Amino acid sequence: MPYVNIKITREGATPEQKATLIKGVTDLLYTVLNKDPATTFVVIDEVALEDWGVGGLPVDAYRRKVGEKS
Repeated sequence: MPYVNIKITREGATPEQKATLIKGVTDLLYTVLNKDPATTFVVIDEVALEDWGVGGLPVDAYRRKVGEKS
């Protein structure tokens, strides 16, 4: 009984995109590990940008820093 937790920033993933993620992960687990799709659970958590950090910075600040280097 696989359980997959996908965390994404809360930036407007559409219901269709979420459905595609759920199907894709479920199909992958079936293809690679022969896990029954009927018992595969996929949960998508949307996290506010201010609650997500990368490289020691909040996501907004990290993106600005990376954008400056480009």
